[in-house]
Amino acid sequence: MDNKKFILSLKKGNEAAFKEVYFHYYDKLINLARRFNSSVFTPEDFVQETFIRLYNKRELLNEEVLLDKQLFVICKNIILNHINRESKIIQLDPNQVDVPQEESDSGIFEERQEKLQNFINQLPEQQQKIFTLHKLENLSYKEIAELTDLSEKTIANHIYLASKFIRKKIENH
Repeated sequence: MDNKKFILSLKKGNEAAFKEVYFHYYDKLINLARRFNSSVFTPEDFVQETFIRLYNKRELLNEEVLLDKQLFVICKNIILNHINRESKIIQLDPNQVDVPQEESDSGIFEERQEKLQNFINQLPEQQQKIFTLHKLENLSYKEIAELTDLSEKTIANHIYLASKFIRKKIENH
C-alpha cells in the first residue's frame, strides 16, 4: 500500500491500518523516545501518547508527507512539550532547589544556567524551540528542518538571531 492510500485509510478510521502502524512503528518510536531524558515519563509513555494523538487527530494527517516523518514529529513534539513543562515545574519547586551556603563552582554554573534559560525564554516561540533543539538537544539543522518543515537556511537564520540576542543579553548583564 502506498503512503497516500495508507494515510487516507487511517484518516477514515481503518482499524487494521492503525494496528499496522502501531506494530510497525512502536519500536522505532521507543528508540527515538529513549534519546530524551524525562524524570516523570518513560519512553513507553511518550509512544503511547503519540499513538493516542495519531488516532484522535488522524483527520489532520497530510497524505503528501511520509507517515513515518509525521509520526516522528508528533512523538518529538510530545516529548519536548513534556520536558519543557517538567523543567519549568522543577525550577519552580522550592524543594528541588539546593542553595549552597558558600560560593562554589557548581553554584556559579547553576546561576549561569538559570540566566541562560531566562534569556532563552525571552526569545520568540519559534526561535526558542529551534535554539533549544539545536543547542540543548544537539539536533542538526537538517533534523530540525525535518521536524519543523522549515528549510535548513531558515533554521540557521533562527539560530543566528537567537544566538545574537543571547550574546547581547549576556554582555549587558
